[in-house]
Amino acid sequence: QVQLVESGGGLVQAGGSLKLSCAASGRTFNTYARAWFRQAPGKEREFVATIDWSGRSTTYADSVKGRFTISRDNAIYTVYLQMNSLNPEDTARYYCAAGSVGGPRANQYSAWGQGTQVTVSS
Repeated sequence: QVQLVESGGGLVQAGGSLKLSCAASGRTFNTYARAWFRQAPGKEREFVATIDWSGRSTTYADSVKGRFTISRDNAIYTVYLQMNSLNPEDTARYYCAAGSVGGPRANQYSAWGQGTQVTVSS
C-alpha cells in the first residue's frame, strides 16, 4: 500500500517558521513529482508548491513565493516544505501529494497524505 505521511505542523505566531515533512513508502516515489497543497476551512484545496523528481525544478503559488521552499531527499523518499514569514492567511491543513506528471492541479496527483494542520496566530 502506497502511503504518504505528513508531519511538522503546529501552532506558530505570525512571522514565524515551520518545516513540514512528507515521508513516502516505496522507491517508486523517487520518480514522481511531489507537491504540497493546502485547504482552509470553507475554502477549496489550493496549490502551494511542486518539485520534479530530480529536485532541480520547482514551482510556487504566487502567495507563497519567496517565503516557502520545497525540497526533497530521494535517499529517504521525503519531501519538505520550509515555511518562513508565516501569516494568519497561511492557516490551513497542508497535504502532501505525489504524481507521475506533476503540476499545479490536484487532479495531476494520484497519491495523497492525510494532511497536517498549520495554524498561524496574529
